[in-house]
Amino acid sequence: MRTDSSLALAKERHLAGDLAGARTLYEVVLADEPANADVMFRLGVLGLQCAAYDDALTWLDRAIALAPQTSRYAFARGQVLAAMQRFDDAIAAYRTLLAFDSTSADLWFALGSALQASGDLRAAAAAYTSAAALDPTQIDALNNLGNCHRQLGEATLAQDAYRRVLDTDPQHASALTNLGTLLLASGARNAAIDLLTQAVTVAPDMPSCLLNLGVALYEARRFDEAATWLARTLEREPHFPEAAYNFGNALAALGRRSEAHRQYRAAIALDPQHADAYNNLGNVCKELGEYQAAAQAFDAAIQARPAFIAAHNNAGNLMRALRKTADAEAHFRAALAIDAQHSASHNNLGNLLKDCGALDEGMLHYRQAIQADPRNVVAHSNLAYALTFQAERGDAVLAECRNWSAQHEAPLRAARLPHTNDRTSNRRLRIGYVGADFREHCQSLFTVPLFSHHDHAHFEIYCYASVERPDALTQRLAGYADVWRDVRALDDERLAQQIRADGIDILVDLAMHMADGRPLLFARKPAPVQVAWLAYPGTTGIEAIDYRLTDAQLDPVAPEPDARDAHYTERSVRLADSFWCYDPLTDVPTVNALPVLTTEQITFGCLNNPCKLTDRTLAMWSAVLREVTGSRLLLMAPAGTAHRHLAQRMERQGIDPQRVGFVPFQPRADYLRTYHQIDLGLDTFPYNGHTTSLDSFWMGVPVVTRVGETAVGRGGLSQLVNLGMRELAADSDAAFVRIAVELAMDRSRLAQLRSVLRQRMEQSPLMDGARFAQSMEAAYRDMWQTWCTG
Repeated sequence: MRTDSSLALAKERHLAGDLAGARTLYEVVLADEPANADVMFRLGVLGLQCAAYDDALTWLDRAIALAPQTSRYAFARGQVLAAMQRFDDAIAAYRTLLAFDSTSADLWFALGSALQASGDLRAAAAAYTSAAALDPTQIDALNNLGNCHRQLGEATLAQDAYRRVLDTDPQHASALTNLGTLLLASGARNAAIDLLTQAVTVAPDMPSCLLNLGVALYEARRFDEAATWLARTLEREPHFPEAAYNFGNALAALGRRSEAHRQYRAAIALDPQHADAYNNLGNVCKELGEYQAAAQAFDAAIQARPAFIAAHNNAGNLMRALRKTADAEAHFRAALAIDAQHSASHNNLGNLLKDCGALDEGMLHYRQAIQADPRNVVAHSNLAYALTFQAERGDAVLAECRNWSAQHEAPLRAARLPHTNDRTSNRRLRIGYVGADFREHCQSLFTVPLFSHHDHAHFEIYCYASVERPDALTQRLAGYADVWRDVRALDDERLAQQIRADGIDILVDLAMHMADGRPLLFARKPAPVQVAWLAYPGTTGIEAIDYRLTDAQLDPVAPEPDARDAHYTERSVRLADSFWCYDPLTDVPTVNALPVLTTEQITFGCLNNPCKLTDRTLAMWSAVLREVTGSRLLLMAPAGTAHRHLAQRMERQGIDPQRVGFVPFQPRADYLRTYHQIDLGLDTFPYNGHTTSLDSFWMGVPVVTRVGETAVGRGGLSQLVNLGMRELAADSDAAFVRIAVELAMDRSRLAQLRSVLRQRMEQSPLMDGARFAQSMEAAYRDMWQTWCTG
C-alpha cells in the first residue's frame, strides 16, 4: 500500500512540475521495488526534463533491459538522444520502433523532428507527411512540414502545408507567422501583413509574432508602424537582438539616425557576431559623418561574416567618398572574388575606375553589372552618363538612353494615370524641383541664383529633397521654396503619389542619369509637364520627360529643321542666353596676380574630373606643352592608382610626367585657391568643363576650349560667348593648340584678363540671376500653354 500511495503521489508531483519532490518519491518506490521498470522510465523522463541526459539514458536503459518490448521506453530513449543532439542515434532508434509499428503519428513526428534537426529535410518532410496522414489533427507536423518545404525552396508546397494547419486551427500563431513571412518573401506584402496581424492578435505577447509584423511593415515602407511594433517587441523581450536590429532599421528609415545608432549598438551588445547590425551601424555612422566609426563597423561586419558582400561594398563606397581609392578598390574586388556576377559590386568598381580616369575599364564593369542584373537601373544610368565623356557625336548616347528607356521605363507606362490639373494657361503654376544635392554641392552654385529670383506671385515653388546630410546651404535653399519636402524616405512610387497629390504642374529633374538621380520617378510621369535641366545638357532618353533646357550655343538651330534635336528624345527649349547661371557663393579667395610673373614658368591647369581626360584631350595638351618650353601642367586626381594611371597615359601621348603636378579632390575653398597656381586653363574634349570652367573664370583664369558636336562638348563655347570671349573657343585641334600657345606667350594679355575676368563674370548673363529666372519662367509658361492646348 505504501508503495502504491508513494507512486501515486510521485506522479501527482511530477505532473504539477515539482520535479525534485517527484524524484524523491520515485526513489522511495524504487527502494521498495528495485525492479520496477515503470519507475525507472519515469526517472528517465524526469532526467530528460531536467536536461540530465546521461542520468536519463541510464534509467531508460535499465527500464528497457527489464521490459524490452515496451515501445514507450524506447521512444523516450530516442527523445533523450535527440535532446543530446545525437541525431543519428535518435533516428536509428525511431526507425527501429517504426519497423515494428508504423502506425504511430507521434513516432513519425519525432522521426521528422530528428531528421529536420540533422539537416535531412527531404526525409523529414516524408516523416511529417506520414504523421499528418495518420493523424490529421497533428497540425504541428503540418507546420513543420511547411518549414521543411520552405527550406527546400518549395514555396508552393510550404504554403499548402501552412494553409492545411490554418484550415484546422485558424488561430495557430506559428502557422500564421510562417505563412505570413513566406508570402512576404514572395513579394505579397499586403497578404503577409494581414496574416502577421492575425498572428499578433492571437499571440499579442509573443515576441516573434511582433517582430515579424514589424519587419513586414518595414519592407512595405510603413516605417512609423514598423517602429511601433518593433518597439513593442523590445518591451516584451528586451534581450532580443533581432528586435533591436530591426528597430534600428525602421528608425534609420525615418531619419532618426542617432536612435538607430543606439539600437544597432544594443543588438551588437546582445549578439557580438551580428554582422548585419554592424553593417547597418556603419551606414548610419557614415550618414552622421562619423567616418572612422563607420569604417570600424564595416570591418567588424566583415570579420563576423567574411563573405559579406554588402559590407565590402559599403566599406568600399566609404573609402571612395574619403578618396582612399586603393582601399575602395580592394573592397570592391574582394566582393567580386566572392561573387564574380554581383551586379552592385561591378557598378561600384566602375564608379571608382571612372573617378580615377580609367573610363574604358569602368564602363566594362557597368556593362558587366547590367549583364548580371538587367534591372540594375543605377548601373544602366551610370553607363549612359559615362558614354557622354567619350562620345564625339550624340548617336551612341542616344542609343544607350533609348535602351535604358526600353528596359526600365517601358514596364511603367501602363500604370500611368491621366493628369487632371487645371488647364488655365495664365494661372499661378506649381513648379517642382527634384534633387538630392540641395546642400554644399556644386549644383547649389546654380540653384541658388535661380531659386532666389523666382517670381512667387506667378510660380509656387516646391522642392523634393533627398539630402543625406542637410547643412546650412540646405536651410538657405529651403527658405527660397514655398513648400519644402524631405522625401529621402519615400521610394519612387510613393514620391510620385505625393507629387500628384501636390498638384505639380511642371516637374524639373536636376540629376538625370547622374548619382542619386531618380529617373524612375520621372518615368512614372507624376506631373503633366516634365523637364530636364542642370546636371548635364544631354538627353535622358526618357519618353516621359517632355523638354530639355539648353541654349543657342549648346544646341544651335540646325539649317535643317530638327536635325540637331534628333539627338534628344526631349524637345529642346533654348534659354535666352545661357543654360547656366552661376553664383560662387563666396568672395574668397580673391584673384591673385598672374603666377608666371613670379615663377617665370607658365602653368597650364585643368581641375576637371579625370574621367574627362581622354586621349584626344591629352594629345592636344601634349602639343601645347611642346610649343611652350618649360611650361608645366597642374591636374586634379586622387592619389595612388589614379596618378599612376594618368602618368602612363600622358607619357604615351608624349607628355613628360615630370612636368605634371597633381592636387587631390579638396574642399571648395582649397580647390578655388588652387587656381592661384594656374596661369591658363586647358579644357577637356569631347566633354568640356562646365562648373570647373566657371570657377576658373571667377578666379581670373581664362580657359581655352575645344568646340565639339555634342551639347556637353559645347559648354565652353556657351560660357565664352556669354563672356564676350569667343576667340578662346577653338573649332579644331590645331586651332586649340594655336590659341593656347599664343595666349600663354602673351603675358600682358593674360595679366589683363586675370584682372578683369571676375568683374566680367559678374556683369555677364552667367551671373544675372534675375534675368536667368525670367528666362526660365518664360520657358515654363510656354511649356504650360502648350500642354493646356493639348
